[in-house]
Amino acid sequence: MKQFILITFLIASIYAQAPRRDAEYPPPELLEILKPAHDACVKKTGVTEEAIKEFSDGKIHEDENLKCYMNCIFHETRVVDDTGNVHFEKLLESIPQSLHDKAFNMGKKCLYPQGENLCERAFWLHSCWKTADPVHYFLP
Repeated sequence: MKQFILITFLIASIYAQAPRRDAEYPPPELLEILKPAHDACVKKTGVTEEAIKEFSDGKIHEDENLKCYMNCIFHETRVVDDTGNVHFEKLLESIPQSLHDKAFNMGKKCLYPQGENLCERAFWLHSCWKTADPVHYFLP
């Protein structure tokens, strides 16, 4: 009986961590707003759509083009200062009010990005957010 309970718990834990992807999430209107930044950053960095989807919906993985894509998205959406540091209040202002609680909870442990350059710091932030809330995290 103990084994059954443990197996049931493990299976439930795995499914509870699956990213939410349905008609309402990620919010289609937000994806539409982010599409020009996405398209520009794909072109600028050479990242593949497969690498973006794998990170967003699958596992965290190292990819230099992906890291710079993440940094580019920050710049294209103007949530960084002149030195490339992300301003979290600008980030919150740029998303729908309905996502503020999710974003705040996702980011509260990710306030001090690490990395040798802007691409590394962007990757650190996205990895931290994805780890903090794999269900609601998405990469446009």
